[in-house]
Amino acid sequence: MTKAIWNNTVIAESDQVKFFDGNYYFPADSKNAEYFKESSTHTKCFWKGTASYYDIVVGNEIIKDAAWYYPDPQTPAHEIKNYIAFWKGVRIEKD
Repeated sequence: MTKAIWNNTVIAESDQVKFFDGNYYFPADSKNAEYFKESSTHTKCFWKGTASYYDIVVGNEIIKDAAWYYPDPQTPAHEIKNYIAFWKGVRIEKD
């Protein structure tokens, strides 16, 4: 089982995680939705496509744009469609 942890809280957990382009990507249904807030941020990767972001909110603490996903990736990245990756201090642990 692989877990994404921030602020001592498991925000996503799955045994179906994909390691892609140096990041662990979690299936969308593995996220604990109460900690995720849609962000208005979008970035463009020349080979993966346009990424959308989530802010992570645990208690009174927020990390802006700490999770991203590709809702409509380009062909080379099709396997991570709607999978979520993390950064900005979110810790990934594998059991």
